[in-house]
Amino acid sequence: MIDTLFVGVGLFALFTGIWRAVRVRRTGVGAGLAVSLIALGAAFCFLSDGAQQFESEIYPSLGRLLSNLATMVAAYGIGLTVAEISGTRDRGRRTRPVALGVALAVLLVTFFSTTGLPRGIGVFDALYGTHPTLVVYVFTYTVYLGFAVLDIGIVAAVTIRASGGALRAGLALLLLASAFAVAYLAGKVVATIRALQSDHPVKALCRGPFSSLPCTLDVGFPAVSVLLIVVGLTIPAIPGLAAARRDARTLRLLRPLRAHLTRRFPEIARIDPAGPSRRERLLTAMSETNDGLILAEVTPDLPPPAAARLVRDLPDKPDETEPPTVATEPFAADVARLRAIARAYRRLEGTAAGVTDP
Repeated sequence: MIDTLFVGVGLFALFTGIWRAVRVRRTGVGAGLAVSLIALGAAFCFLSDGAQQFESEIYPSLGRLLSNLATMVAAYGIGLTVAEISGTRDRGRRTRPVALGVALAVLLVTFFSTTGLPRGIGVFDALYGTHPTLVVYVFTYTVYLGFAVLDIGIVAAVTIRASGGALRAGLALLLLASAFAVAYLAGKVVATIRALQSDHPVKALCRGPFSSLPCTLDVGFPAVSVLLIVVGLTIPAIPGLAAARRDARTLRLLRPLRAHLTRRFPEIARIDPAGPSRRERLLTAMSETNDGLILAEVTPDLPPPAAARLVRDLPDKPDETEPPTVATEPFAADVARLRAIARAYRRLEGTAAGVTDP
C-alpha cells in the first residue's frame, strides 16, 4: 500500500514535471516549476521500498540519500516558483542557492563519512546514538526543509489576499501543503529526539500510510503534501493553457483568409512572421490580416459574410485608390471580428470547391 502510494504520487509529479519541461522549451518560462516537480517525483520514486532495495545493492542506504537530496532541490524550486508567481522573486535571490548548496554538501559529506549504514530500507533511528554524523545529517535536512516550507507558506499567505481566480486557489493549496509538511517535519524532529534518548530504538512498521499517528506523520502527510503542491502549482497554469488553446484555434481559423490576403497584397507580409510564442504569432497574423482587410476596403461595420465575399471576389489587380483609415479595435473585439470573417471565408471556399468538383 505504501509502495503504491509513493510510486503513484512520484510518477504523477514526474510526468507533470516532464510535461512542464516540454512547455518550458517552447515558452522559455517556468523552468523552476519543472525542476521542482521532477525532483519531487524522483524523491518519492527513490523512497519506495522496492527502489531502496535495489539502490542499496549499489551503496548502503543510497535510496534514502537520493530521495533526501531530491526533496531539498524540489523545496528550493518550489520556493523559487512561488516567489515568481507572487512577484517576490528578488526576495532571497542570493541566499536561496547558497543555502541549498551548503545543505546538499553537508548531507553528502555526513552520509559518506558514516560507516555501518544499513542495506535495504534506509532507516537510521537505531544509529543516531552511535553515529553523530547521522544526527548532523538529519538535523541539516530537517532545518533546511523547515525554513523552505515556512518561506513558501509565508509567501503564499501574504500573496493570497491580493490574488484571485486560479492563482488564489493554487496558493491556498500551497498553504495547506505547507501545513502538512510542517507537521511531517515536527514529527521527524520528535522521532529523532526519542531515538537519541532510547537505548534500543526500534522503527515502528507501518501497515498503511495512516495506520497510526507516527505513520501518518512520517508517510501519509508527506504524500498528501506533495499531491497538494503538484495540484497547487498546476492550477494557476490552467487559464494560460485555455488561452493558448484559443490562440491555436484562432491561428488555424485565420490561415486560409490570411494566405489569400498575403497573396493578393504581398506587402502586408512581415519579414519574420514567426514569433517565439503562439500569442506573438497570432498577433502577427492578426496584424497582417487587418492590413489586408484595410487594403481590400473592408470596413469594420461590414457584416462578416459580406466581408468574406468581398475578399474572395477581389480583382486580380489592386485598386490604386487610397485605402480608408479605420480606428483600432480592442483586442478581444478584433479577434472576434477576424474569426467571424475567417469562418465566413472558409464557408465560401468550401462552397466554391463543392461547385467546381465534378
